[in-house]
Amino acid sequence: MTDQTGSDTPAEQTDAEQAQRRAGRALRSRSIFGVIIAAALTLLATTQPWWTVLIIDREPLEVAGTVASPALSALALASLALAAALALSGRFFRVVLGGLQALIGLTTLLAAIRSITSPVDASATVISDATGVAGPESIAGLVDSVVLTAWPWVAVAAGALALLVGVFILVTARRWPLATSKYQAVRLQDPNAPRSSVGDWDALSEGEDPTDESTTDTPGEKPRP
Repeated sequence: MTDQTGSDTPAEQTDAEQAQRRAGRALRSRSIFGVIIAAALTLLATTQPWWTVLIIDREPLEVAGTVASPALSALALASLALAAALALSGRFFRVVLGGLQALIGLTTLLAAIRSITSPVDASATVISDATGVAGPESIAGLVDSVVLTAWPWVAVAAGALALLVGVFILVTARRWPLATSKYQAVRLQDPNAPRSSVGDWDALSEGEDPTDESTTDTPGEKPRP
């Protein structure tokens, strides 16, 4: 009777590796897609009216997200640039970018909440331009009420999504496949050569531990993923 308790055959190992790569590619695609969706929602929210300020004895003033929270547009554009970098980065930089994405999401979330909780302060410039009145207390005395729309809450949801995607990247980045090129150059390295800061940095960007001698490439071999 054939022993069924032996190690996996090469074919089974290859199938397992391919399944692992497919899972890694799916994680990478979902992460990049999540970053883009969160950034797009943030940009969309900032272009829409966030609330209407009702001023005593004057016409109502509509305040857009670009005025209520001007920093959100820059944060969303930074996320879009980060999404492009994620598609090309190595393991080390994926973790860095994941932390940066989480920070962008947290900042977006807090900025949107701050505007919602203080709409009069966020609208001070618009009110002052329309009435000629300056000073926080004087402006607050002119405002009868503020009617919010749904768009600032969309910005809050986008910030929360961006934060969650950043955390997801931090957790899964090491399982993504390495970025490769069809005509990727072969890096020749002398295994007996002394370590250098440049070589260590290259190894880190490829997700390798420069202090681990087992990951050193031999001459003529391509770097292992």
